[in-house]
Amino acid sequence: MIVRSFKDIEGTDRHVKAASGTWESKRIVLAKERVGFSLHETILYAGTETSMWYANHIEAVVCTKGEAELTDETTGEKYTITPGTMYLLDGHEKHTMRIKEDFHCLCVFNPPVTGREDHDENGVYPLLTEPDEG
Repeated sequence: MIVRSFKDIEGTDRHVKAASGTWESKRIVLAKERVGFSLHETILYAGTETSMWYANHIEAVVCTKGEAELTDETTGEKYTITPGTMYLLDGHEKHTMRIKEDFHCLCVFNPPVTGREDHDENGVYPLLTEPDEG
């Protein structure tokens, strides 16, 4: 059994701040836990825009605080995301988040991230893995 809090991981290597300066993420469950998913609390900052494309991952996001406009870059559809709203990137959709007020969310990734990822020039997280134990 693992018990930890987001407060426990502040300032550790699990507390990742984007090179772009547009978000930070506290990664409370990672690939090294070997449970098949990772779980993060992420904050995207008001007034920022982040384009992403999880070509290697499926992501589910639940907004807990704040507001953002989500754009599906393939279809052009726009969605307002507010507390209690979930979106699932089950088709590896290229998308852009425009943050109206600090956007707090819980994110689940499959396959799990290692905690070392940041978006590349295409908005993609690389597919990193943990070495096999033993």
